[in-house]
Amino acid sequence: MTTPDRRRTGSRDGRTGRSAATRPGRAALAVVLTVQTALLAGQVAGPVAPATAAAPGGAARIVPVPASAEAVPGETFTLAPRARIVLAPGAGPEVGGVADELAELLRPATGYPLPVTNAGAARSGDLELRLVPAAELGDEGYRLDVTAGGVRLAAARPAGLFYGVQTLRQLLPPWIESRTVRPGPWTVAGVRIEDVPRYAYRGVMLDIARHFQPPAVVKRLVDQAAAYKVNTLHLHVGDDQGFRIAIDGRPELTEIGAQFSIDNDPGGHWTQAEYVDVVEYAAAHFMTVIPEVDTPGHTNAIIMSYAGPEADPVLPDVNCSNRNPPVWNLTGAVGYSALCPESPHTWEILTDVVAQLSALTPGPYYHFGGDEVPASILSHERYVDFVDRKAELVAAHGKIPVGWAEISQASFDRPGAAPAVAQFWNNGNPAGAGGDTARRAVQKGMKVVMSPANHTYLDMRQWPESPLGLGWAGILDVSHFYHWSGTSSDPGSYIPARTVGGETLPAVTDADILGVESPMWSETLRTGADIEFQAFPRLPATAEIGWSPNVHPERTLESFVDRIAGHGLRWQLAGQNFHTSPQVPWRVDVSAPDVASDSRTVDGALASISAPGAAPDQVTATVDWGDGSSFPAIVQGTSGTVTRVNGLYTATASHRYARDGVYRASVTVTRPGGASSSTGFTVTVDTCTRTVTGQHRGPLVAGAGVTCLAGATVSGPVTVRPGGALIASAASIRGPVQAAGASGVELLGGSVAGPVTLTGTTGQLVVERVRVDGPLVVTGTDADTAPLLAGNTVAGPLVCTGNTPAPSDGGIPNTVRGPATGQCRDL
Repeated sequence: MTTPDRRRTGSRDGRTGRSAATRPGRAALAVVLTVQTALLAGQVAGPVAPATAAAPGGAARIVPVPASAEAVPGETFTLAPRARIVLAPGAGPEVGGVADELAELLRPATGYPLPVTNAGAARSGDLELRLVPAAELGDEGYRLDVTAGGVRLAAARPAGLFYGVQTLRQLLPPWIESRTVRPGPWTVAGVRIEDVPRYAYRGVMLDIARHFQPPAVVKRLVDQAAAYKVNTLHLHVGDDQGFRIAIDGRPELTEIGAQFSIDNDPGGHWTQAEYVDVVEYAAAHFMTVIPEVDTPGHTNAIIMSYAGPEADPVLPDVNCSNRNPPVWNLTGAVGYSALCPESPHTWEILTDVVAQLSALTPGPYYHFGGDEVPASILSHERYVDFVDRKAELVAAHGKIPVGWAEISQASFDRPGAAPAVAQFWNNGNPAGAGGDTARRAVQKGMKVVMSPANHTYLDMRQWPESPLGLGWAGILDVSHFYHWSGTSSDPGSYIPARTVGGETLPAVTDADILGVESPMWSETLRTGADIEFQAFPRLPATAEIGWSPNVHPERTLESFVDRIAGHGLRWQLAGQNFHTSPQVPWRVDVSAPDVASDSRTVDGALASISAPGAAPDQVTATVDWGDGSSFPAIVQGTSGTVTRVNGLYTATASHRYARDGVYRASVTVTRPGGASSSTGFTVTVDTCTRTVTGQHRGPLVAGAGVTCLAGATVSGPVTVRPGGALIASAASIRGPVQAAGASGVELLGGSVAGPVTLTGTTGQLVVERVRVDGPLVVTGTDADTAPLLAGNTVAGPLVCTGNTPAPSDGGIPNTVRGPATGQCRDL
C-alpha cells in the first residue's frame, strides 16, 4: 500500500541514490517483485494485503455514549482519497464552519484533500452534512448513518452537526488525530446513531484569577472539552489574587489588581479584544462563555485596586475585609474579603464591570459568585441585600444571574425577582444539610447547575500524594466523578427531599436542573499541562453524565473506563497531558507505515507506539519481517513523570533481506499487564536502477547500478561490467551470461541459452531454479554470504573454485548433465 509518508531507507551498499524519475514503472516493478517473491520460501504468497490498524473501533468507543447506536451488519465505510465533504446548497456559514473543521481534522492524518463543496449531490464515498426539519433532535441532537456508500450526518441545527462530527471522529481509528500522515486505512463500521443530550448545560469552569493563564491555554481547553460535547465555558476572571479582564475607564483593576497570581507567581490580564477572541473561538465550537467576577467576597484584588497603598483614586469605603487598610494575601485563604454593600463606589465599580463584560459576552448568563462570605465579614442581612441588588444589576444588563448556591439565601422568591441560577457545589451529605442550598434554590423557583465538589471538582487530587490539586473535597479519581451516590451517577436523584423543623424542602429533580459542570480552581495549577492533567480523564465523565441518558446499558463506570481507555492515544497524538488513572485499562496501540527501500538493509524507526502510563523499558515490540525471521525491536521515547504523561514511543529495528521483493511484515507490541496490539506493514525492497521488460534485441550490458530483467526476453548475450549488478527474474536470455567483478548477480528462474560464467563477484550471488543450456562456472567470489546455487538444471559442467565462502545449494540440489567439480562437487 502506498501512503504519502512512505519511507525510503538510505543505501548501505555504496550504490548511488536515484530520483523518482529514474525508478521503474510500477507495472514493471510488480513483475520483478512478484517473481522474486514467489521464489522465496517463507515470503508472501499471492497479493499483499494493505496494512490494517489493530485499534478497536465502533460505537463501543464513543464518549459520551450516544442515546441510540445500532450496528449495520455487513457495512464498512472506508475514507478514500477522492472523498468530499458535501453540504446542501445554501448551507449557512455555521454549517460551513463545521464542515471546514471536519476537513481540517481529517486532512493531516490521511493526507487526503477532502474538499468541502455544496455543488451537487453526495456520491458514493462522500461525507454529507445536512440540516433537516427534525424537532425530535432539538438544538444539539444529530443523526449519523454510516454505510459502505458513505457517511450521512443530519441535524436540525448547526450545533447538532458539530456534535455529530465529534462522534464521527471517535468512530474513526484513533490515529486520525495525528497531525502527520499515518497509513490508515480509515474505516468506520456501519452504524446508525440518533443522539440528543440529557441536559442543555454541560460545563467546565476554569479559574484564571488565582493563576493567570493566557488566551491560548483557554482556547486549547475549549478544543479539548468541545470534543466531549461540553457546551459551556465558565470563566472565573476575578478573585482575591487577581482581576484578569481590562475594564475601560478603570485601568487600576488590571494595573494593580492583575499584578500577581497565588503564591506570588506572575500575574497578567487580557485585553477586551483578547477576551472577545476567546468568546468567539468558543462560539465557533458551540460553547457559551459565562464570565464570573466573584462578589461580594473573593474580591481582594478589586479592593487593593481602590483601597490599597497603590490605589489612585483611593476609595476606602469599598473595603469590608478583615484588614483595614487591606493587604495582599496571595495564599489560598478564603473568607476574609468583601466589598461593602453600602458603598456607592462598590456599585459604580460593579456596574462598569457587569455592563462591559455583559456587552462583550453574547451568552445569556453572568456569574457573580456569592460564595464563602462568613457572617463575621458580612451579616446575613447585608449579604442578602448585596445579592438581591447584584442580581438586579445583572438582569438590568440583559443577563440571567448565576451564583454559587449560597445565593439561594437571597430573595429570589419575591414578586418580580429576576429568574436566576444557583450552582450547587457543597460536598456534604446530599441527603442531609449538605443539599439544602440547592433545595432552597428550587423552593424559590431557581434553576440549578449541579457541581458537587466531591464529584465534579477537577482541582481535587487524584491520588493522596499528588503534587497537583487540593484535598478538602476528597481524593477523587474517575470513579468518584462517575458515581455520585454509591453506584449511581444520576444528578436528578442526588438531592432528595428533606424535612427540617417541620418544613419539607423539595427534592432537586431533572425538572429543576439546568445541567452539570466541572469547576477547576487553580491554586496549584500553573500551566496548561497542569490543567490538562487535572481535567482528563475526569472531565469526560462529567460530560457523559451531562449528555447521555441516565438509563442506558453502557451508562456504567465499567463501560466508561473501557471506552475512555482508547482515548489515551488520541490525547497523546494531540500532545495533551492527562493522568493515567489506575482505574482505566489503558491500551497499547501501534502504527507502522509501509517501507520502501532501495537497499536490502531496512534500518531505523518502524512504528509509533502508544502505551499511556508505561515506561519504554516496560513495553516490548517484536517485528516479523515477512521473510521467515522475527526479532525484537528497540522501544525508545520519553517516559512520563508524576504529573506528565509519557509521549508516543518509537520502535526501531534493523534487518537485511536476502532478496528484492514485497514483504508483508508486522510489529506486535505488548505493555505491562499483557495487553498487546499488532499492525501489518509492507516492506518493498527494490534495488533496481534500470528495469528491462518485454523484448530486448541484441546484447545487453549491465553497467553501474542494478539492472533488473523483469520477465524479459534478451536475444543476445548479457554482460555485467565490474561494479555493476544484475537481477534477472524469470528472464529468457538467448545467449551467454558473463560477469567479472560484479557487485551482485541474481538469476531467479527463467533460462539462459548458453554458458553462465561468474567471476570475482563481490556481493550476493544467487542462481536459483534456472535452466542453463551450458556450463555454469562460479569462481573467485568474495562476499559476506555464500553463493547460492539451488534447484538449477545445468546442461554442462558445474564448476566452482576459489569462492569465499564456498557455494551452497540451500538444501535444494541441482540437476547437472555433466561433472560437478571443485567446491560444487556435492551440489
